[in-house]
Amino acid sequence: MKSELPTINIMGTDFIVDVEKFELREKTDESNKLILADWHEKGNGYGFYYDTSVKNTPYDPGYRNNTTSYVTIPEFVKMAPQEMANKYGITLDEVNGKSDFELMVDQKAYDERVNKGMLPTIDIAGHTFYVDIRMDMLRPKDDFLSNGIVFSDIDNYFDEERNAFFIPYDPKKHEFREIDYETITAIPKDLMVVSFPNQTILDPIGWNRQFGSKLTYGLKDKELKSQFTAKPASWEDIYVPQKIKENLERIKEKPKKEKLQNNPIVPPKNQQEKKGRKI
Repeated sequence: MKSELPTINIMGTDFIVDVEKFELREKTDESNKLILADWHEKGNGYGFYYDTSVKNTPYDPGYRNNTTSYVTIPEFVKMAPQEMANKYGITLDEVNGKSDFELMVDQKAYDERVNKGMLPTIDIAGHTFYVDIRMDMLRPKDDFLSNGIVFSDIDNYFDEERNAFFIPYDPKKHEFREIDYETITAIPKDLMVVSFPNQTILDPIGWNRQFGSKLTYGLKDKELKSQFTAKPASWEDIYVPQKIKENLERIKEKPKKEKLQNNPIVPPKNQQEKKGRKI
């Protein structure tokens, strides 16, 4: 029989502590959730503004009234120690004395990035790239002739719904290749489409350093990794087949329009003579 999850009371309301999703759900209304990404790290716990009228964070974070207070809660290792032990495959004794950060963040990956200065890498179609936030690019390993993949060049290829880039990629030159959507009439045979996460996923520590944030900011709700692999994607993901169809149709219609322009329809002579004739 599945054991009941622990709860925590926040200003008179009981919330279920779920370490699988790192969230708190109202016990009597599990659709009402408090999530880790909305909390601030406060010492050995978390803090956030809580509005008793909605039993959640205020709809407007800047709004303060008599129903809103700043509350603090313990870390998950304190709220649900057994569940944390089960999640990470360690004993309850091993959980004691550890922080959420020590369990939730890959310590090896953190040490390699912060103390050893190793950049994360991503494999794209068999070639290794360094995730170089400082240079704003995915920098190909051992290929100094390649332009690589500059993040500012691929802004338009970011899919917000899927939180990932989908880009045309040249596997021989190891670089991003822009497509002219206004003239393309066939799938480029020398290119492919690949997908990979954004910078905050590929190198959250480098991102934090670049923008002056605390190096550990946001690491608990991200999976800190040293290595990634780009996924193959389809041309449909970047709307190329649709544009090819549109361009081909436009090209097909162009001669007809030009013929009409060069050979305007002239009314019959008898109609020309009648035009403007007074009755």
